[in-house]
Amino acid sequence: MCKSKSPQSRLFTIAILRSYAFNTENLKNSYWQSALPNTRLPKSLQKILQPDGRVIEADINVKTTLEGSGLPTIGKDSYGAAAAGKVQVEPGVTAFFLENDLHSGKKMKLHFPKTTNRGKLLPRKVAESMPFSTTKLSEILNDFRVQPASVEAEILRQTIEECEQAGIQGEDKYCATSLESLVDFCVSKLGNKNIKVYSTEVDKETKQEYKIVGKGVKNIGDRSVVCHKQNYAYAVFYCHEIQATRAYMVSMVASDGSKAEAVAVCHTDTHTWNHNHFAFQLLKIKPGTVPICHFLPNDSLVWVPN
Repeated sequence: MCKSKSPQSRLFTIAILRSYAFNTENLKNSYWQSALPNTRLPKSLQKILQPDGRVIEADINVKTTLEGSGLPTIGKDSYGAAAAGKVQVEPGVTAFFLENDLHSGKKMKLHFPKTTNRGKLLPRKVAESMPFSTTKLSEILNDFRVQPASVEAEILRQTIEECEQAGIQGEDKYCATSLESLVDFCVSKLGNKNIKVYSTEVDKETKQEYKIVGKGVKNIGDRSVVCHKQNYAYAVFYCHEIQATRAYMVSMVASDGSKAEAVAVCHTDTHTWNHNHFAFQLLKIKPGTVPICHFLPNDSLVWVPN
């Protein structure tokens, strides 16, 4: 059935016909702790673990609140591959900035809206039993009771296609459809179990001016895997290891006194980016000259060696 959440966001919720028995607490306590014994399970992941039970509910957001927030998305129509007109940004928001802007006292107009994408992260046994391929799109739509010509069907198709596309130059990518596959990919890329996971956390979601506080910029790694939650019936994370990046945790205080701990990613080699990319026009720089940075939305994860 369809539930109207607001004029900007319509939530399509259905119950999958298949029935599975699983225990999320056991999964959390066993697989995560065995794979990453020294890593805290992030709050953002805890919130989207599929609850214990036998019925899986799927949420498909016709329009998520992250659109137009000024925070870059992922895939071929973002980062280095996107032309100027393909990067959706919110007017007046700092979408991209220079690495040397990351210093105490720097002010930026930012917006970290709470995502309306409520898809749950499934156990691997459940996720692998469900088709996830454009060649099986008809079966997927039937499972989710989605009409082939609907907006929801187009969202599902786009997400799967983006996962199936080859990565851009210097990008090793993977779409994780379960907690286990998410952990496995990140561990395989970073090479050990001693890993830290970071995500953006903010007190308030309103657009306002933020100022970086004293000693509020921490370099958390020159090597990382970044995972972005996609718009799908259940949680799908587009994870990629991109060469020549640096990640930072940035502590800021807003004009109303609220606080934010935000993840910033800086791309240190942009010579292969689309020369018409919006960031070059915004910052008035040429490709391959200086690092370009952006903050990550609060449903993205950054994994770094500890």
